[in-house]
Amino acid sequence: MKRIGVLISGGGTNLQALIDKQGSVIRSGKIVCVCSNRSDAYGLERAKKAGIPTRVIRKNADCGGDDAAFNRAICEYMKSMNVDVIVLAGFLAILGGDLLTEYADRIVNIHPSLIPAFCGDGFYGLKVHEAALSYGVKVTGATAHLVNEITDGGKILLQKAVNIENGDTPETLQKRVMEEAEWIILPEAVELICKGENYENN
Repeated sequence: MKRIGVLISGGGTNLQALIDKQGSVIRSGKIVCVCSNRSDAYGLERAKKAGIPTRVIRKNADCGGDDAAFNRAICEYMKSMNVDVIVLAGFLAILGGDLLTEYADRIVNIHPSLIPAFCGDGFYGLKVHEAALSYGVKVTGATAHLVNEITDGGKILLQKAVNIENGDTPETLQKRVMEEAEWIILPEAVELICKGENYENN
């Protein structure tokens, strides 16, 4: 059974999807800790309600604003919890340094578009959905991928398409992409990594 650590920054809806899918979709791993870069992230409450240990590590307040120190602190916490696989569930900080080295090919992220569309630096949260609507695409979706040194540039694990409907706003599109894609494929991708299954052709 792989030990899973989850990184969050906000409400933790993707974290909740992971918690809810433990034992059904996620059968080869268990969430053992949740870490946030914001002390007011509601996802911390979700973790506590599920009996999952939490930690807050803030780049500015705890690490002097230093990227390397921030990544090192997260890495040290994950190692102290014997974490095997890290999941980014709405984590809005860019990772690098020790963390990417120590957990190479073992960090999974969910992005709210069909990569390579609307991804990379500056594309996060509602900005992704605003861009999709502005461009006029008819289909969007979500992508679960491995994390490397390039923003949204790691190996794609799973993708799921979602149709854009007339009258969509960034908010309604965000909600539908979460419900119809993110909450489905993120647990599936985590199970793939925990199982060590060959995901080359997924």
